[in-house]
Amino acid sequence: MRPRGGRASVTSRTAPSPISDLRESATAAASASSERAGSGPRMKSVIYHALSQKEAKDSDVQPPGAQRAEAFVRAFLKRSTPGMSPQAREDQLQRKAVVLEYFTRHKRKEKKKKAKGLSARQRRELRLFYIKPEQQRYSLFLPLHELWKQYIRDLCNGLKPDTQPQMIQAKLLKADLHGAIISVTKSKCPSYVGITGILLQETKHVFKIITKEDCLKVIPKLNCVFTVEIDGFISYIYGSKFQLRSSERSAKKFKAKGTIDL
Repeated sequence: MRPRGGRASVTSRTAPSPISDLRESATAAASASSERAGSGPRMKSVIYHALSQKEAKDSDVQPPGAQRAEAFVRAFLKRSTPGMSPQAREDQLQRKAVVLEYFTRHKRKEKKKKAKGLSARQRRELRLFYIKPEQQRYSLFLPLHELWKQYIRDLCNGLKPDTQPQMIQAKLLKADLHGAIISVTKSKCPSYVGITGILLQETKHVFKIITKEDCLKVIPKLNCVFTVEIDGFISYIYGSKFQLRSSERSAKKFKAKGTIDL
């Protein structure tokens, strides 16, 4: 249609194209990324810039020299990455970032050396168990005997007349006999029979007894039978089956036997 009174004017309106919208969004994204890329170096330069003399004076910081700073950084990296060689460390730092963690030094566990005890020869040379002649007196060890009797009473919960003898014997087998009065009742050597005294020392194979005559007797356990008496209870010790140290005897289980020979 033509309007009246004049020339016809034709106006064309074009619809927005999707291709043009994509171009505009791509251009905007590129400009934004370029701004971010440019802001990275600027931010890095702001954070890591060298302090001026005025800033260092205001912050009370002494700026280190270049060589000193480089030596500190290298020492810190070496301490933070102890398992890496210098070349591997340089390669890793050039290719990717390294997360530094707190490094704890592991203390080496030192093997505890067990102290070796003295041998039998060394004990004899040092005379550790030697009793001087002036100390070989029966009266000196009577208080030890009284202590031993109290120890046995506490161990057996009181020695009452109705106490079972088997229980007392089982306790005496594992008890410490130092201070007990023991007697030799049977032996293949007749000279040992009848010896009575306070037990001073017990080893694996012998008893050392101090008699009322102030004589120190060394009696072997083998082929001897001993008696221990306390508060009317008498126990027999067969030395051939008793050849143990007192420390070993406390942990040993003794089996009941019908007959025991000398």
